[in-house]
Amino acid sequence: MLVLSRKVGETIQIGSDIIIKVSSLSGGRVRIGIEAPRNVSIQRGELRPFIEPVAAPLQPTPACGDLNAQAS
Repeated sequence: MLVLSRKVGETIQIGSDIIIKVSSLSGGRVRIGIEAPRNVSIQRGELRPFIEPVAAPLQPTPACGDLNAQAS
């Protein structure tokens, strides 16, 4: 695990398209903002056990001609 120190207003960039910004500090709590593409799922860690797992993407199936060629 990488641990970084950041001040309010500073950011951390992950890859080329995810940015995490420290928005505020108050009473031992940290508020963060996350900029990420819409296809990136962002969930609070304590809620993950209650969220249904995302179904695996469907795999393409071979064309009928390919199945017949394999049977020969």
